[in-house]
Amino acid sequence: MTNKQVNILLVEDDYLDIMNVERELKKIGITYPIHVARNGREALNMLRGDGVAKISPAPSVILLDINMPKMNGLELLVELRTEPEFSHIPVFIMTTSNEETDRMAAQKLNVTGYIVKPMSFDNFENSHSSLDSFTLFLDLIKLK
Repeated sequence: MTNKQVNILLVEDDYLDIMNVERELKKIGITYPIHVARNGREALNMLRGDGVAKISPAPSVILLDINMPKMNGLELLVELRTEPEFSHIPVFIMTTSNEETDRMAAQKLNVTGYIVKPMSFDNFENSHSSLDSFTLFLDLIKLK
């Protein structure tokens, strides 16, 4: 076993979606700290420690909504990929969007996975890409 501390950053502006993600993670036994930012700007501030407590250690994984106010998920992803401190963090896009343009933009920014909301792990057998993404997500955050 490793003593690596695991943190999850959830960037989501919808309160019900935040509750849903937290509930679903608890349901499958994920009990790592979840830091919540309501938009990309707030997430950057939390990562950098600008005006708020810095997430430390840096998140092991980021769950990121695309459509948010102030700074959307793709804009945040561009910022993350240009900063060496954060460029390596695996990012999973979570969105209600099935738009191919969103998927392509996210892929160009090296997302780790793309999960279509609502997030429910009971129904993952209906979507192989979501199941693959979620399996990879679990592998990334498990303590070995």
